[in-house]
Amino acid sequence: MPEKGPATGVAAGKTPPQAKEAVCVHTRKIYDACRDKDCLEDLRVYLPRCAQELVDKAINVKCRRAELIWVYIDVESVSFNRGFYTVDVKYFYKVTVDAFCGVRAPTEVNGLATFDKRVILFGSEGNAKIFSSQANLNGLDKQLMRKANMPVAVVEVVDPICLNVKLVDTCDCRAHSCCDLIDVPEHISGLFEDEIVTGGDEKRVYCTLGQFSIIRLERDTQLVIPVVDFCLPDKECVGSTEDNPCELFRRIKFPVDEFFPPNVVEGNDFRELKHACCK
Repeated sequence: MPEKGPATGVAAGKTPPQAKEAVCVHTRKIYDACRDKDCLEDLRVYLPRCAQELVDKAINVKCRRAELIWVYIDVESVSFNRGFYTVDVKYFYKVTVDAFCGVRAPTEVNGLATFDKRVILFGSEGNAKIFSSQANLNGLDKQLMRKANMPVAVVEVVDPICLNVKLVDTCDCRAHSCCDLIDVPEHISGLFEDEIVTGGDEKRVYCTLGQFSIIRLERDTQLVIPVVDFCLPDKECVGSTEDNPCELFRRIKFPVDEFFPPNVVEGNDFRELKHACCK
């Protein structure tokens, strides 16, 4: 296969098309960004009432999976440091564990864990008040009006890795973070089958999660960019017809990997993984 150019994606040896004009576009410019690899140790898992009654009788728990269900983001300017802002992020996780009670099969239960994070990023300054003719169904928002010149914080995050989970008696929880969950948003509590318990429990579940995230500050801006041509798709839309619905199916490639999983995942060396696991 011919090698691609470093930035344009044009085949080697070919001259990229010349720009026809320069146009002004409205977009968001990234002013600052950071990435993190957080190990969130001993997060308390708040359980619904029915699940808590089961965990109180359990002798052990095992982590099954963890899912990020929502992120709350707040941006505030830093006093005496112009152009810098604090970004407060609160992660909400749905943690699924297996509770073992005696010799019977484990029971799957779901709980809520949270984690708070604060970073400081540069977002520049802007004093312009921005208005748009785009319809706003909710009408005036005092909070948005007060922060009309603030940069926009964007958090990119993947579902965490569940590294560990433990069952602790309530009387022994002083070694862990025992701050009760003060308030749970309604759209978060509605994901669980019962009311979330924050006190009066005999045993508590604590989990350790591995979280990868990217946080950035953006501002609306206008940029001049070179234009080669309009972006016209060169691929035709393909769909089945009532006359011959199997024609599309015949063109679908057979999913070999679904039946025969590959021995090596691209980007991972089995020997390196084996060596790391045996340390």
